[in-house]
Amino acid sequence: MQKYISEFIGTFILLVSIVGSGIAGQQYTNDQMVILFSHAVVIGFTLIFIIRIFANFSGAHFNPIVSIIFFLQKELSSRDLFLYILIQIIAAVLGTLFANYIFGLNVIEISSNIRSGANIYISEFFAATGLLLVILLSRADGKNVVSFNVGIYITAALIFTSSTSFANPAVTIARMFTESFTGINPSTVIFFISCQVIGMFAAYILYNQFFKSK
Repeated sequence: MQKYISEFIGTFILLVSIVGSGIAGQQYTNDQMVILFSHAVVIGFTLIFIIRIFANFSGAHFNPIVSIIFFLQKELSSRDLFLYILIQIIAAVLGTLFANYIFGLNVIEISSNIRSGANIYISEFFAATGLLLVILLSRADGKNVVSFNVGIYITAALIFTSSTSFANPAVTIARMFTESFTGINPSTVIFFISCQVIGMFAAYILYNQFFKSK
C-alpha cells in the first residue's frame, strides 16, 4: 500500500500548494505578476520536497501522463497504472476542495476562468513535453536531481508559458473546482488534457529516438 498512499498524499499536497498559493496571492495583492511569481515559487518548492520524500515508495509521479509514460517504458504495470491515475485524480480533487475550505471559500465551486485559444493550447503542449523530457533525462542522476530539475522547470514554465503550465491531467480536472486564480472552466479542460497527452507522446518519441541509452 505504500506506493498508493504515497501517490495520494503527494498529489493531495501538490494541489493544496497550487490552489492555496493562488488564493493566498489574491488575498494579499491585486498585482497579477506578483501572484503568479509567488505561486510559481511555492509550487516549485513543493514539487522538490514531495518528489524527494516519495520517490523511493511510488516513483513520485503525482501526474497521469508521468504514469502513462513509465507504463510505455515498461516500468509500471497496467494494474498500477490504473490505480495510480485513479488515486491521482481523487487526491487532486480533494486537495483542491481542502484548499478552498482552509481559505474560507465555498468547498465546491465551478471555475469561470476560461483559458482558451490556439496559443494557449500550444503552450500547454510545450509545457507537458518539456516536463516529461526533464523527468526522463534527469533520472540517471537520481531522485534528488529529478526533484530539483522538476521543481525549477515548473517554477520557470509557470511564468514563461501562456497556459501557466498545468502539464498534468489530474491537476487540470481538479482545478475546475475552484473559483480562484488557479481555476479553469470545464469547457476548456478537454483541450488542455488533449494537449498534455499529445505532449506526452512527443516526449516519449523524442526520448526513445534520440536520448535513451541502447
